[in-house]
Amino acid sequence: MRNARFLEIFQLVKAYPNPFGEAIRVVDGFDLIVPQGELVSIIGHSGCGKSTVLTMIAGLNAISSGGIIVDGHEVEGPAPNRAVVFQSPCLLPWQTAFENVMLGVKSVYPFASKKDRVALVEHNLALVGLAESMHKYPREMSGGMQQRVGIARAIALQPKVLLLDEPFGRLDSLTRMELQDVILGILDRQHITTLLITHDVDEAVYMSDRVVMMTNGPGAKVGEIMHIDFPKPRDRLKIMEDARFYGYRERLLRFLDDCGHAKEAAKKKPAATPVAAGV
Repeated sequence: MRNARFLEIFQLVKAYPNPFGEAIRVVDGFDLIVPQGELVSIIGHSGCGKSTVLTMIAGLNAISSGGIIVDGHEVEGPAPNRAVVFQSPCLLPWQTAFENVMLGVKSVYPFASKKDRVALVEHNLALVGLAESMHKYPREMSGGMQQRVGIARAIALQPKVLLLDEPFGRLDSLTRMELQDVILGILDRQHITTLLITHDVDEAVYMSDRVVMMTNGPGAKVGEIMHIDFPKPRDRLKIMEDARFYGYRERLLRFLDDCGHAKEAAKKKPAATPVAAGV
């Protein structure tokens, strides 16, 4: 039976000091509960704090206040139960795809046998379509292939939570769609609880069980949550022919458009001018 409160984020705050020493809350009161195995995307305008939320969940960014609980345990720093795939795969250029993935596997499973570690690395590279390219160096691989290595490296750790920070942002549209389906195929088999940061409305609708829409920052929080009612495994052609896809898309675009207007209005709002006493 799956845990309905597998990932809990409550009253999450991240504040940074401004030049005057005042604490500015970039994220202010972000609340979200994610059931085990669900894929939730987070979307919003640039600067709203999407990646800030993700790095706090990863334990890579200190929490100002609030809390994050994964499978009953509070997040207090980075741990292998949470794996991150960034926009850039950040591979070690002097190591092959196999060696890049093995580096993490050795760290997380130091007492496993060499045979088991090799099998784990080979299995996960095969899952992302690199069975024939696992001994290539990053310079010998395309951007899409390098990102497949990054995905394999994360999945090989067998995490409880997978955090995807715009992992397809630098890729062409065809490669992007291929890797979306690679991720969905892995998640359909392994049921890893996943958060996806994206700017792409179509990607959010196609991949997600729910889409979290963040308000503008500073002081960003959850604005709306939209449930996506498409069956799994996802069939891209069927979804693109489904009228609901365009309804979901329109709702997301409307929210982002409203936030964009609010952002522009805030920029144009004149600063308050002090009034002299007695005037």
